[in-house]
Amino acid sequence: MKDWITIAIPKGRILEESVELFAKIGIDCRELLSDSRKLIFENPAENMRYMIVRATDVPTYVEYGSADLGIVGKDTLMEQSKDVYEPLDLKFGYCRMMVAEPANLASNDDPSGWSHIRIATKYPHVAESYFAAKGIQVEIIKLYGSIELAPLVGLSERIVDLVSTGETLKQNGLVEVETIAEITTRLIVNRGSLKTKHKRISEIIQGLERVLQVC
Repeated sequence: MKDWITIAIPKGRILEESVELFAKIGIDCRELLSDSRKLIFENPAENMRYMIVRATDVPTYVEYGSADLGIVGKDTLMEQSKDVYEPLDLKFGYCRMMVAEPANLASNDDPSGWSHIRIATKYPHVAESYFAAKGIQVEIIKLYGSIELAPLVGLSERIVDLVSTGETLKQNGLVEVETIAEITTRLIVNRGSLKTKHKRISEIIQGLERVLQVC
């Protein structure tokens, strides 16, 4: 399958918007939106193959060459620091990576005076790097579920998490304190594939660039 292009895509909203975006450059992958439990879809007419994987696994499949291309959120790339080429911001899936804390704490809090804090997050490496750069000692508690729960039960004073509308924070009595990064969905490429399949991959990248310029 040396002439095939394999793309790793996570399920959910990213999948839906990716299918729509690829359609604009003539790549038909609507089959990915079916109710099938298949994890690999092939389009022999276009020599394209698609892998449905967990969002956190996309960079690994691309880094090791199991996928030539991947679609993934910038938050995952920041956390994992994989050795992949990141040519395009696809400009969808926008959210913010924020530091948040309970509203009653924020009313008398001054982030510039922080020296040692405890943070609950799904992004321990991002959080640790962010606070280290500010000279703040931080105790990281990694969670996998609802991060907003941690301050409510005294597990941590603050959290680092993704925020879209902010409604979930509000409903749980939390407020945004600092923005770490603005997050969007990115196209990533295996570095070896970029050399061995340069023509086809470049055509995809350039096609997406043209579409994104008019969006």
